[in-house]
Amino acid sequence: MAQRRRPKLGQHFLANAAYRRRIAEALELRADDLVIEIGAGRGAMTELLAERAKRVIALELDAALAASLAEKLKAKPQIEVRQADILKADLAALCREHQSEKCFVFGNLPYYITSPILHRLFGFWRSIRAMALLVQREVAARLTATPGTRAYGYLSVLTQLYSQPRIVLSVPPGAFVPAPKVQSALVRFRMQVGEGPALPQAEAALLAFVKRCFAQKRKNLVNNLTRTYPRERVERALAALNLPATLRAEQLELNQLISLFERLA
Repeated sequence: MAQRRRPKLGQHFLANAAYRRRIAEALELRADDLVIEIGAGRGAMTELLAERAKRVIALELDAALAASLAEKLKAKPQIEVRQADILKADLAALCREHQSEKCFVFGNLPYYITSPILHRLFGFWRSIRAMALLVQREVAARLTATPGTRAYGYLSVLTQLYSQPRIVLSVPPGAFVPAPKVQSALVRFRMQVGEGPALPQAEAALLAFVKRCFAQKRKNLVNNLTRTYPRERVERALAALNLPATLRAEQLELNQLISLFERLA
């Protein structure tokens, strides 16, 4: 008996039809959307996306899976399958190619590269209308965490700098093949509009600063930042913002982190 081809690249395919339908209904797709699907795999969601949008570009890194999916969907002109790596894909170029100002991004993300993919996507925030991503439940909690909670950290700040994230659906391991050892969740991201994030020009510098703030979460801000700035300067900046020197990064809201960055820049 021929063995079923095993998934590569940490993929867990969404096999449960009921959950596929529930996810599709939760996406808030528009009829004129250009959808970029990350990790299309065997196409579990691809046709459901195409039913609700104008066009779907299904990206799949695995060459064999991409070829198989392209053959399967060759009679669907509104779906284009590309063998491509999302970490190298140019979403702005894809939008221009299809004469769309912005796109909608959907993906069932491999758990081990969720953070790099998020960084890549947020780098194209000007070209994205909204996103919906299936991620590990623990990661979803971090993306949507609020200041003062244990889950709040660098990833929370990164996500909320560019978007308004919300957990809209929990997905159990049994909905996937092979079943992961963790719970999953669908997170919907409404991207910032207009001029984009309320932050200084140097976005990369700000994000590097936030990383330093959260470098050791048990330490207070002053101790985390004294590797980069003189202690007195950090304490003066906190005092100017009416913030105590004993604060930890997890206690600061996004706008407070931005204000502190601007004072120390």
